[in-house]
Amino acid sequence: MHAIEIRETGGPEVQQYVEKPGPGQPGEGQILVGLAAAGVNFIDLYRREGRYPLPVPCVPGEEGSGTVLATGPGVTRFKTGDRVAWTTVLGSYAERVLVPEDKAIAVPDGIDLRTAGGVLVHGMTAHFLAHDSYPARAGETVLVHAAAGGVGLLLTQMLTRRGVRVIGAVSTAEKERTARANGCDEVIRYTETDDLAAGVRALTGGEGVHAVYDGVGAATFDASLASLRVRGTLVLFGGASGAVPPVDVMRLLWGGSLTLTRPYLEHFRATVEEFEARAGAVFRGLLDGTLTFTVAGTYPLADAHRAHTDLASRATSGKLLLVP
Repeated sequence: MHAIEIRETGGPEVQQYVEKPGPGQPGEGQILVGLAAAGVNFIDLYRREGRYPLPVPCVPGEEGSGTVLATGPGVTRFKTGDRVAWTTVLGSYAERVLVPEDKAIAVPDGIDLRTAGGVLVHGMTAHFLAHDSYPARAGETVLVHAAAGGVGLLLTQMLTRRGVRVIGAVSTAEKERTARANGCDEVIRYTETDDLAAGVRALTGGEGVHAVYDGVGAATFDASLASLRVRGTLVLFGGASGAVPPVDVMRLLWGGSLTLTRPYLEHFRATVEEFEARAGAVFRGLLDGTLTFTVAGTYPLADAHRAHTDLASRATSGKLLLVP
């Protein structure tokens, strides 16, 4: 089979398109899947760079979809021919992937496999942010960083449909149009302000927002804290611009008894039941039209390096996919 292989951590160029033996027959509790699409996520970049642990050499990628080719002993939820999607399965940038049964979910009729291969990480992340990390209520105001990005678009839709006022932060006029079309009530462009927090306070009568959802990290962290009202919550869920340095917790006191949380998707889909419930909510939103999912780019598997470069540039709006 063909796959992407990483033999050392580094830049996008360390991803090599190679031909290698397939993964073999599935073992206990595993299914073998023929890949339809693999999602490209920031965690893939963090692992490739060495910021997150990566056992090299290895096949990268953690999200995808496809058709079950074979099932291993003990598998009860799937059979050959089923359409499935998965998350947090290292080795997904390959034409065939061994997937633990408990990491996979059936793709409902009405959702194509390419959509399924890219929506779960962003969709379930947006879901736990909006429903668990800070369950914003109708009438509250929040700030969403990278509001035209893959998570930002879905998160904005989930928040606004329950009556939350969303201020989106974006980098370009095109992304502002995208953010507004997906429900942002107000938009601030990073490139047109020297003080994002001041802009947020100007839009909130000087009070600040109830919560900030920040997947950008180092470049926005200070402004995120400064944008919060008294007893506000900063949900730091990523580091697209780099990791946030260690924080003096007294900043939370002086900022107004603030709350800081750093959630991770794996902890919010810890059981099969929770996975099915959270993914099911995302799939239902797509099927009933209350959620719109945007694929920003589709790349041949061999061009994984280009997909990583484009994602890191933050020039895209929506999800990037790799296809065999």
